[in-house]
Amino acid sequence: MRAIVTGGAGFIGSHVAERLLARGDEVVVVDNLATGKRENVPDGARLVEIDIRDEALGEAFDEARPDVVFHLAAQADVGTSVARPAYDAEVNVIGTIRVLQAAREAQVVFTSTGGAIYGECPVPAREEDERQPLSPYGTAKLAGEEYLRTWNRLNGTRHVILRLGNVYGERQDSSLEGGVVAIFLERMARGDETLIFGDGLQERDFVYVGEVAEAAFAAVGRDGGTFNVGTGVPTSVLALHDLCRKISGSDRAPTLVEPRRGDLRRSVLDITRSSRELGWRPVTTLEEGLRRTWAWTKGAAA
Repeated sequence: MRAIVTGGAGFIGSHVAERLLARGDEVVVVDNLATGKRENVPDGARLVEIDIRDEALGEAFDEARPDVVFHLAAQADVGTSVARPAYDAEVNVIGTIRVLQAAREAQVVFTSTGGAIYGECPVPAREEDERQPLSPYGTAKLAGEEYLRTWNRLNGTRHVILRLGNVYGERQDSSLEGGVVAIFLERMARGDETLIFGDGLQERDFVYVGEVAEAAFAAVGRDGGTFNVGTGVPTSVLALHDLCRKISGSDRAPTLVEPRRGDLRRSVLDITRSSRELGWRPVTTLEEGLRRTWAWTKGAAA
């Protein structure tokens, strides 16, 4: 098939593009390189350097004539969304509208967020649970979801929403939100101190980036819908740190510092619907995924 990957020079997008090419698909990467890197674009993909807010986006899509659009371009930093909510909305709401307009009849697979939309999760969150975003980022992503649903009702399209857990893996940027695995492993590779905000007992649903790409492929051809993409397994930040130490060989204990305002205590996703309707379940264990990420981190630092 012919595919466009917005944000394809970024962390998750580059993995989606890479796997599409491995399947023999035609791939166009749309990225303004604000946070993405040209070297992340895999060989064989064509890069169109344009901002998703640009009115000329439709021309790039018309030229590519995609069958499916994987929409991963986003402003993904919670702190930035708090400091610059209008900018966050421009990228994550207006940008998503531009993508929907440009896609025309092509199916859009939209990557949204789990934790930033559901809020605290005393039990694994289901897709139909109440949505309680705690940041402008979560609210903007939720608005993007509603635009997709509106497009489906208005135009008979079959756009799909994927709500992601805490994604980790090769090529993750430690300077961006959600990159705790990248932060830990990069610091351990350098022998630097690692910090944990709060008591470290806060729990997250860590899902390997390759599994996210597979979930995105499983969504193609579906007749709309919203699906959680995680593992359903809660892992504390302290337990994550211990596993990173084991894999990296680090002997330094973490330093506990003051908790950050607004951090969730527990964010875990129920993936029953994804398993039942998409036929998708993650198979990469956290330890296996961390070992792959550590091997890449050591190579990048060399």
